[in-house]
Formats: sequence, C-alpha cells, structure tokens
Amino acid sequence: MSFKLRLQNVRKVFPVKPVKGQRAANQDFVAVDNVSLDVREGEFMVIVGPSGCGKSTLLDLLAGLTKPTSGQILLDNKPIVGPALDRGIVFQQYALFPWLTSLGNIEFGLEAKGVPAKERREIARHFLDLVGLSGFENRHPNELSGGMKQRVAIARSLAYDPDVLLMDEPFAALDAQTRESLQTELLRIWEKSKKTIIFITHGIDEAVYLGQRVAVMSSWPGRIKEIIDIPDALRSSNEDVRSSAEFGQLRHQIWSLLREEVTKAQQLEQEKYRQLAVA
Repeated sequence: MSFKLRLQNVRKVFPVKPVKGQRAANQDFVAVDNVSLDVREGEFMVIVGPSGCGKSTLLDLLAGLTKPTSGQILLDNKPIVGPALDRGIVFQQYALFPWLTSLGNIEFGLEAKGVPAKERREIARHFLDLVGLSGFENRHPNELSGGMKQRVAIARSLAYDPDVLLMDEPFAALDAQTRESLQTELLRIWEKSKKTIIFITHGIDEAVYLGQRVAVMSSWPGRIKEIIDIPDALRSSNEDVRSSAEFGQLRHQIWSLLREEVTKAQQLEQEKYRQLAVA
C-alpha cells in the first residue's frame, strides 16, 4: 500500500516561561504526543478533536511551519523540513490579498513558481471554473461573499498543483447553509483532482460527511485515540446522507469518543486551577 504521508511518534513541546509557585514539571507544554498516522495517496483524511487538543499544531507540523520535538513526518518517504509548494494550505480565514482580483489571487502562487503570464492566466481560469466562480474573475475580495472568498482560497491552493492539500477548519466561519454547500463542492473537487487532503475540524457531522477515514484526537496532550472508517456506500449515496441511519450511528460513535475527552479536559482544567489556588 502506498502512503503519501506518515507521522511517526510525533511529539511537539512548547517551552513555557517559569511562573512563580509552579513546579518545574509544568514548565513545558506538550501540545501533541506520540502521534502516528498513515495517510494513503489520494485519501480524504479528516482529523477531529475537542478544542485545544492540538489539531492546528498538527497541521502546522504537516505544513512545515514548525518542527516536531521528536518523531518525524514523511511526505513520499522524505522528511518534511519546512514549508514547500508540495503542500497547499487553506486556513479558516481566507488570507486573500485585498488589492488583487480573484484571478490575481489565484495567479499569485503560480507567479512565485515562475509560470509564464499566459499559462498562469489559463490555469487560474481553469481552477476558478472548478470552484464554480466563472464570471467573478475581476472581483476583489471585498466584492465576494465569505463562501466565494473561501472558494478562491481553495482554487489558489490547488492551482500550483500541490501533492497534499491541508485544510484548517476552512468552513468554520461560514453560515450553516453555505458550509454544507461548500462541503459538497469540496467533495466534487476532490473527486476530480484526486488530491490527498488532510482536513481539520471540530464538527462531527462535517467529519463524517467529508472523510474516508476520521481520526479522533484525545484531549490535551493530543493523541490519536481512534480511527473510524467511513463506508464507501455512505459516501456514494445520492440521497441526503446526513439523514440516514448509518450516518447517525457514525456520528454517535464519534461523539461518544469525543464526549469522554471533553469530560477529561474539564477535569484537568479544574485540577489545574485547584493546584494554582493551593500554590
């Protein structure tokens, strides 16, 4: 089996300034600990977990924006040592350049890659069409809705042809109707592009609807608690899969796993405050 990405015993520790009255053992913050995960070529992998569990830290590690304290991350069997064009990133906030049009924003990465002007204009138009925004080529970000801005951001990330698309809660800031519409659109784009996608979310419905597999993370420090396979039959249904019994069962299974972690996180938080009060 071909693995596009491999996370092997990944641990990320952030040093914390000493605080008077706290023991030395509390001086380092372990964000993620002993995370191992294999992602297949062309797979849509969703990572879901409670707030503060290290989901975004994990995505930063995959993007090469920060390095593991220990363990390693391999892309095509080569260690990730920093940011590179083999990985595209779509953030929750659109991060579009306000002075550029939709086409200009998509062309920006292609220009940095050295693609000639005529070719990058053709590529930008192709991906604008792919995300359903033909006719909006000359609109600036302030002339687009939130959903349209995120479509442009997705098109920009796809345009320079990365091997892997990393998505950090890209639909979290959108209203429910737009979010569901873009989820369907993203699945269509993924089926056409065959990209490997790592999608971070805290939404259980979103995880079940999008993912081929869903990796459930524990509360702090973040670990992979369990990986849930989403049946192909559920994904290929022409009906509203969200209302099916199987969708509901999977949602309940993931929520049960997360509920344990939310309870644990609350207990840890209470204990931390208790210790600080004693100190």
